[in-house]
Amino acid sequence: MTAKSLLALLATSALVSGCATAPQGPAPTAVPEGAIEGAMECGQLAIQLAYDDQARLLRVTTPAAQYLMKPVAAGSGARFEAIGDATTGFWSKGEEGVLTIRDQAMPTCVLPGAVALPFVAHGQEPFWAVTLDAGQLTLEQPGESPAVLGYRELARSATGRDYRAAQSGQVVTLAVARQLCRDTMSGLAYPVQARVAINGELLGEGCGGDPTRLLRGVEWVVEDIAGEGIIDSSRVTLEFLADGRLAGRASCNRYFGSWQQTGEGLALAPLGATRMACAPALMNQEDRFLRQLAAVDRFDIGPHGELLLLSDDRGIIRAVQSTGMPAD
Repeated sequence: MTAKSLLALLATSALVSGCATAPQGPAPTAVPEGAIEGAMECGQLAIQLAYDDQARLLRVTTPAAQYLMKPVAAGSGARFEAIGDATTGFWSKGEEGVLTIRDQAMPTCVLPGAVALPFVAHGQEPFWAVTLDAGQLTLEQPGESPAVLGYRELARSATGRDYRAAQSGQVVTLAVARQLCRDTMSGLAYPVQARVAINGELLGEGCGGDPTRLLRGVEWVVEDIAGEGIIDSSRVTLEFLADGRLAGRASCNRYFGSWQQTGEGLALAPLGATRMACAPALMNQEDRFLRQLAAVDRFDIGPHGELLLLSDDRGIIRAVQSTGMPAD
């Protein structure tokens, strides 16, 4: 079955559990025979969900680890908690979910091809903006009042969605594709390409989604600093955490700081680090990395999915997604 089927099942599970009155606890979850599997995307993090109807456990698999989770009480939707680790869990409602790993909330998890709501897309020359939220599509154009229309999904695939909104003879269609997009004015990278038409006539193409979804959900391992590479067997990392927190390993020491996605770029501010002493070469590399990190003003995603941190349009840090668990 699909991830959508699983999410519907989990919501049913929460309802059944919430209504149970037996002294021994929630009633067992009624599920169809066989395993239920599905994929979701939480920013850059790809996960797989599978429900074991015999053990009545949810299995959440990431590229780095696997978690077995038991159902727990939820005010709405369905909530699961990792066995033996209350800081890790998964909550879902409708077609979206939130995965938390060791108290770190990942970006909203969505089905393949779906977009996280609220979703905003825009285009240039002519300017337009479309927002999807709470069952409504809002179209904005210069010199006109915003058009607010109810919308429905026309088609879905693993790479995108098509939507249709109509009112008073006006039909707006929005097609979104989960492909890297760069704003034609600012050059800022976005996770979604969008196309809008009115009454069958193309209005424009543009970009959409939250640019920070391209940064978050994974640990990035640095492969190059200012074109000089890094020392063999050394490890330099970055993690863009929730609430604008930045953390990682600078070579020898762990560092922490803040990050902020601005209208046209990215601002990083390393604030502090541990004070462990290492070999002089590692300490020099660490100093160089932290200096370059503070100079970053933009980011981009390379042709192979690598993260490019830029300063004055020069690439100063290149990193790839880690295949293991982030280091403590």
